[in-house]
Amino acid sequence: MKKPFWVEKSLKEMTDQQWESLCDGCARCCLLKLEDEDSGELHFTRASCRLLDIETCRCKDYSNRKFREPECLAVRQMELEEYRWLPQTCAYRLISEGKELPEWHPLISGDNNSVKQAGISVEGFALSEEYIHPDQLDELIVELDTMIK
Repeated sequence: MKKPFWVEKSLKEMTDQQWESLCDGCARCCLLKLEDEDSGELHFTRASCRLLDIETCRCKDYSNRKFREPECLAVRQMELEEYRWLPQTCAYRLISEGKELPEWHPLISGDNNSVKQAGISVEGFALSEEYIHPDQLDELIVELDTMIK
């Protein structure tokens, strides 16, 4: 039996279509992060990028996101050591670390809704940064693994 492309190929070897199919649509990467200047530790917040449609967990302007939001993570252009900015459940991060995709990932389950059903998506959890003062971000720090599965 043939192995799936994400097992056979490195991230750099994947076609654009293969690369995009790895995104499970959880939108966790769209949550704003704070970095502790002393320790370098990253903290995810409940605040999401203003371009995120929280109901669909998709970017409202995906093709122009880097222009409109320069701090948006352009994962394909990131170096592997920068993947620490991605959630631990992210397929790109998992594959870069030699780990398997979880059972709820659409490429495994065959169901695009499995991410929401597993409680992985930020739908109903995230708050748009449009409604949050930057000084409040530290009050919105969360442990993703305890807040959403």
